[in-house]
Amino acid sequence: MIPIRILSSFVGILVHGSNHFIVEGTAPDREAALALVRHWSLIQIGAVTPPFLQSWRIVSRAFRENLEWAVVVRVDDEEHSAAVAVLLEELEARGIAIIGIDGKPRGQNGSGSS
Repeated sequence: MIPIRILSSFVGILVHGSNHFIVEGTAPDREAALALVRHWSLIQIGAVTPPFLQSWRIVSRAFRENLEWAVVVRVDDEEHSAAVAVLLEELEARGIAIIGIDGKPRGQNGSGSS
């Protein structure tokens, strides 16, 4: 029997520096956001997504009007691309909270979230 994967109908954006992912699932917490960024930022041919991260998946198409959450993982002072900056401004104007997460390991001037 093939397992059926049911994901949330929520779609959001996960931003990491100048990179971003349009993601199906609920807004990830700090631990999940950092793990997703690590998992998706490196190309790993044949890699299996860990069970802990299977609640989220990258989607290739989504209308910006349907984005319901935004999580920004900050590492150092890396800038967002102009397109992502505009999208985050649009989301904020729609009243969607932009959740900022410090990507530094705990104990290195990073409390986790702001």
